Amino acid sequence: MDMKTNDTPQDAGHQNRRGFLKTGAVSIAAGLSAGVIAGSASGEVTSTEKSPAAARATQDMMPTRNLGKTGFRVGIVGLGGQGALEKANNESLALQMIQRALDLGVNYFDTSAIYGGPDRWSEHYLGKGLKGSRDHVFIATKTKERTRDAALKNLDVSLKLLDTDHIDTWQLHDVGIQEDIDQIFGKGGAIEALVQAHDQKMVRHLGVTGRFRPEALIECINRFPFDTVLMGVNAADKYYYSFEKDLLPLAVEKQMGIIGMKVMARGRILSSWTPPPVEEQKRSWEGRGAIATTPGTLTKRETFYYNLSLPISTAIIGCDSVEQVEECVELARSFTPLNQAQMAALEAKVEPVAQQALFFRLMPR
Repeated sequence: MDMKTNDTPQDAGHQNRRGFLKTGAVSIAAGLSAGVIAGSASGEVTSTEKSPAAARATQDMMPTRNLGKTGFRVGIVGLGGQGALEKANNESLALQMIQRALDLGVNYFDTSAIYGGPDRWSEHYLGKGLKGSRDHVFIATKTKERTRDAALKNLDVSLKLLDTDHIDTWQLHDVGIQEDIDQIFGKGGAIEALVQAHDQKMVRHLGVTGRFRPEALIECINRFPFDTVLMGVNAADKYYYSFEKDLLPLAVEKQMGIIGMKVMARGRILSSWTPPPVEEQKRSWEGRGAIATTPGTLTKRETFYYNLSLPISTAIIGCDSVEQVEECVELARSFTPLNQAQMAALEAKVEPVAQQALFFRLMPR
């Protein structure tokens, strides 16, 4: 299948919500490299008149989209804080990857207070690696704490490890069930910490993340005006608890910054992936969701382009090497939106491995 196309979508007025999602990225893509780049993580947008050569060079390296209403223009691929960036005593490689990402125009960096265990290696590496570039990048971190006091303590450590006086978007991590919502929005809940931190300018934007059930995220963004939403979505989406069906249109309607994750399902969606022994999988986080006995069915290009053809702002990828960072950026540079027929073909192609591709939705809670 030719993954590159310039076909135009049919009249959107005759499409349902799902049809809109399949073609919505065409209009987004038309705005790529539109002559503005992010001037700072405060949301200030700088005209290319300030430095035309530098602006053109950055755009040649990385197409950009608006991160919702934040005012920040973000590269369509961001560096995830897992993979090599959450491994203990891996600073040399982590810093090389962060620097290479910066060199190639990546300006969105994702992490969390739980990445890297109690030592929070991911935040530690990003704090060191982004030093000197802070004004030109967007840093997103998360708290999985559900109470006000615990979340604020979490944030204090995040600020120290990331070596910054503010977080660009601070997010509620992994909201998936009603119990999460009840705790977060109850008296003394974490939402109070988010509001306080925003009022005190410790964080500039507020977000919510999830990969388990769309209903939980839908309720969150209907209850509170979050600026960003990070969701687990890939070409297998429609087979189990679809996020594309209702959550994604709602986030678009609210003009949120939308970040896609689980693009490659930790390799399980890829035809190049070799399933580990079953016993090894049973001990792994992914194995709790689905044991895989066959490789996936999509190429990296196919799964990446599927996500980027949705109306998202950026897709974050957890990488294990400098080469993988370079590969992701190269794919972003060559991206052209898929049409509805191409996306439907990928959905059909991934159906036989839908469970392993959506392992993160099938895990017990």
